[in-house]
Amino acid sequence: MSAGLCRAVDADDLFVEGAAQNRAKALCGGCAVRAECLAHALDGRIEHGVWGGMTERERRALLKRRPTVRSWAGLFEAARLEHDAAADSSGRRSA
Repeated sequence: MSAGLCRAVDADDLFVEGAAQNRAKALCGGCAVRAECLAHALDGRIEHGVWGGMTERERRALLKRRPTVRSWAGLFEAARLEHDAAADSSGRRSA
């Protein structure tokens, strides 16, 4: 993801194991394209690395829990639009 915070780090830092995964996941915490990155990994069934703040194990578990989702990008976009509409109707402004 060209707009991701991870573009400023060595890619090898995102393809780690064990406790190092927590450091990689922390980088994703404030990233503006976190959801898009995660959707890319889920839709593409990417098996390695930290993507969108989730490890490969976490992504596998999510895919197993939600086997009927055909497009994670579509699901996340619909959720964002619903969230924005709810925020607008309650008088709050979303970012």
